Amino acid sequence: MWNALLSAPLRMLVRQVTRGNPAIYSRPLGAPAARFLSASVDGGSTAKKTEPVPAEAPASAGPKEPVRTSAKQYAEDFLTVTDRLEFDLVVIGSGPAGQKAAINAAKNGKRVVVIDKGTSLGGVYVHTGTVPSKTFREAIVHFTGVKSKGFMSEYSKEIANLSMGDIMQRVITVGQWQSQVVQSQLGRNDVQIMNGAARFLDPHHIEVLSSEDTVRRRVVRAANVLISVGTKPVRPDGWSDLFDGESIFDSDQILSDRWKLPRDMIVVGGGIIGLEYASMFNTLPGTRVTVIDGRPELLSFVDADVTGALMYIMRKQGANFKLGDSVVNVERIVDPTSGRKRIHVYLSSGRRVHGDNLLYAVGRVGNVSGLGLETLGIVPNKRGLLDVDANYRTSVPHIYAAGDVIGFPALASTSMEQGREASNIMFGFKRPRGSRKEFTVLPYGIYTCPEISMVGKTENQLIQAKIPYEVGYAKFEELAKAHILNEREGFLKVMFCPDEPHTLYGAAIIGHLSTELIHIGQAVLAHEGNVHYFVEGITNAPTFSELFRIAAFDGLNRTRD
Repeated sequence: MWNALLSAPLRMLVRQVTRGNPAIYSRPLGAPAARFLSASVDGGSTAKKTEPVPAEAPASAGPKEPVRTSAKQYAEDFLTVTDRLEFDLVVIGSGPAGQKAAINAAKNGKRVVVIDKGTSLGGVYVHTGTVPSKTFREAIVHFTGVKSKGFMSEYSKEIANLSMGDIMQRVITVGQWQSQVVQSQLGRNDVQIMNGAARFLDPHHIEVLSSEDTVRRRVVRAANVLISVGTKPVRPDGWSDLFDGESIFDSDQILSDRWKLPRDMIVVGGGIIGLEYASMFNTLPGTRVTVIDGRPELLSFVDADVTGALMYIMRKQGANFKLGDSVVNVERIVDPTSGRKRIHVYLSSGRRVHGDNLLYAVGRVGNVSGLGLETLGIVPNKRGLLDVDANYRTSVPHIYAAGDVIGFPALASTSMEQGREASNIMFGFKRPRGSRKEFTVLPYGIYTCPEISMVGKTENQLIQAKIPYEVGYAKFEELAKAHILNEREGFLKVMFCPDEPHTLYGAAIIGHLSTELIHIGQAVLAHEGNVHYFVEGITNAPTFSELFRIAAFDGLNRTRD
C-alpha cells in the first residue's frame, strides 16, 4: 500500500512542506494525498483527519478537495502517521558493539530492533573506519608492489598510473560486501532494522525520523536501550571552511577519489589514525610525509622499542616528524598560473610546512548530537563520550552504552565484546563458557606499515609498577619465512618474570602479520602461562610463529648466571 500511496508528486509535496516552501501552502490536496491521509496504516494507525476547507472552483469542477492553509497543517497531516512498537532491546547504531549486542539478545529470545541513520549498515567500522582503512592499506601495498620489491629491481609498473580511483574501487567493493554481511547476520537472527535518526522522547520512548523519502515517523518503546553510535572526527574551531575533502580533509573524508595522490602529504596528529595513514602514504614512491604532533612522543601507550622502530622505518622511507610542536594557522594557497593548491602550515615554533594535502587526525568525539540525551539527564563529557559503570550502564539504569562512544580502547574487537557483555548483563544471560578474566587480556592492533600489535604489560608499565622482569627478543630477519616473503623488518619481544615459573607478562611485535601473531601471546596470558610454553611447544617451520620460541630462548638465556 505504501508504494501505491507514495507517488512521486506526493513525496515531493511532503519534502517541500517539511522544508517550508510557502508556494504550496494554498494548493488543494490531491486525490493520492487524500487517500494517504484517510488510509489505515500498519494495522490501524491512522493519519489525523481535518475538516475540508471550502475553496472556490468552477461549477463544472468535480468534488471539492480539502485545502491546507499552513505548513503546520501539512506537517501534522503527514508526519503523524506513526508506528508504535515495543521491544525488549533497542540498539542505536549498527557498528560492532550494536551488532553483537542485538544478535546475542535475539538468540536468547528477546525482541530486538537496530536503529541506524545510515543508508547501509555497519557504522564507522564498515564505512569510514576499520574496514575501509585496512582495505586502503592492503590496496596500496598491492599496487605499489612493496612486497615484491626485493625480488625485482623496481616497483610494480602499476604504480606509474596509480590513482585514488584505483584504490577506492577496492575499498568500496569490500565495504559493500561487509555491509551485506551485517544485514544478513541481523536478518538471520530475526533482528528488526529501522532506518532513521533516533531521538529520546523520554527514558523508554524513542522517536525514529526516517529519511525524507519515506515520510513515516515511528515511536518505539524500549525496555532496555544500548547506545552504540560511535564517534566522529574532531574539527578545530575556525577550520570549518578549510575542510574541502580535496586538499584538506579529516579521516572520514580521506577515503574518496575526489583528490589525487600527493607528492607532499601533511598529517596533523600522531595518534593511531594519523600514523596509520601517514605510514601508508609513506610507502608510495615519490610521496613525502610530514607528521606533526604537539606531544613529545608518539603512541605513549605502546612499547617504546616498538614506536622507536616504527619511526626509524618510516624515516628510512623519507618521513619527517615534527613532535612537540603544534599548528597555529593553516592557509590554502592557489597558484594563479597552474591552479595548483598548496597547503601552508604555521607551527608554534615558528617553522612552516608546505604540502599538497593535509589530513587532520587529532582525536574523535562521541557521535551523540541529536539523540536527546538532555531529556534523560545523561551528560556526555567534553569529548562527547558517555560515562558508564563496570556493567556498561549509564546514569539511567536501563540505558547502556558500548563501543567507541564510551572511550578507550575504542577498538572494533573490544567493542564487539562490550556489546555482547552489555546484553548479557541487562538480561541476566549466563556466559556460555569461561570467566570474564579471559576477556580482560585484550590485544591491540595498529595497522601501520609495518603492523604493530601488543598484549599485556609494556616495559614502561612494569618499571612504573616496580615489577622485576626479563626481556627476550626475536628478529624477523632470523627467520627463513621472513626471507621467503621478503618481510625482514621488525621484531618480537616478550616480557616475563625472571624467576621460576617465568610467568609471561606481555608481548609486543612490529612487523608482517603482527596483528595475527599476537594472539599466540594472548592465549598464554589469558591462562596465566609462562614462556616455557613457547620453548616446549612445537611450531610448524618455516613460519612466523617461530618468533615466540626464539624470543623465549633469548630471554631465558639472560636469566642464567
